[in-house]
Amino acid sequence: MLHLTAFSTDPGGGNPAGVVFDSGDMTDPERQALAARLGYSETAFLAPPPPDLDAPAGRGFSLRFFSPLAEVPFCGHATIASAVATAERMTGAGPAPGATGTDEPADPVELVFATPAGVVPVTVTRGPEGPVATLTSVPAEDFPAPDGLVAGVLAALGWSEGELDPTIPPRIAFAGARHLVLAAAGRDRLADIGYDTDRLTRLMLAHELTTVTLVWRPAADTLLVRNPFPVGGVVEDPATGAAAAALGGYLRSAGLVPGDARLTLHQGVEMGRPSVLSVELRAGDPRVRVSGTAARIPAP
Repeated sequence: MLHLTAFSTDPGGGNPAGVVFDSGDMTDPERQALAARLGYSETAFLAPPPPDLDAPAGRGFSLRFFSPLAEVPFCGHATIASAVATAERMTGAGPAPGATGTDEPADPVELVFATPAGVVPVTVTRGPEGPVATLTSVPAEDFPAPDGLVAGVLAALGWSEGELDPTIPPRIAFAGARHLVLAAAGRDRLADIGYDTDRLTRLMLAHELTTVTLVWRPAADTLLVRNPFPVGGVVEDPATGAAAAALGGYLRSAGLVPGDARLTLHQGVEMGRPSVLSVELRAGDPRVRVSGTAARIPAP
């Protein structure tokens, strides 16, 4: 098993994930026990691909994700970590900056992961600071957020409706997992969050939410993000690729960004694990691309 952090080149930043290769013989209770023991927001388990997966030979895998409390259908940061770890295994070039051993850029590594949410292609390239993985989500969708859900989550957070940004209405966004999007009207509101864990967990489970995505938008192409994740046994996620994809899809659907757009999401700042997530939207393509770096971290 490897330990990587995603969406940062600094082992002290980003969101840590365990990556378990060749996990096909593990039982689900064994996977869950390992994820709980590690305590990362998710641990990824790779296994041979299903027979119908359309992928080049040796480049396709089954990929599942377990939080400390339960399996989740899709996890972006653990996908990024898994892709970088798999590319390292294939090419021998590790996730340290400049590890290609040549002045020429390495060829991209194209991977295909069969996840519980659907098929997710990932491309790993090498940038000046190390490997960069770009995942392509399943088609993004968004749905009305029931008034009772919004009111309940605001109460659990200790937020008032007047502290929301009316230009980004509450919405349930999906790109492999469901997230409730709530936009803060100011930076101070986003910087100061605490919540009633039991109440928020009950609401999230009742509405099949993976996280609550709390955002503040200081510029047209820049968002600050926080993601409470109590249903996974984690107070807050320092980088949430699945939620980034879902948020990008929602903003496009609502006409809040152009059909072709590149967004930068900053997350984990208040947790002391700063993370940078890049989101790309392409006109006519319902999928969302999320890119980030990764770095090896010592085993706990």
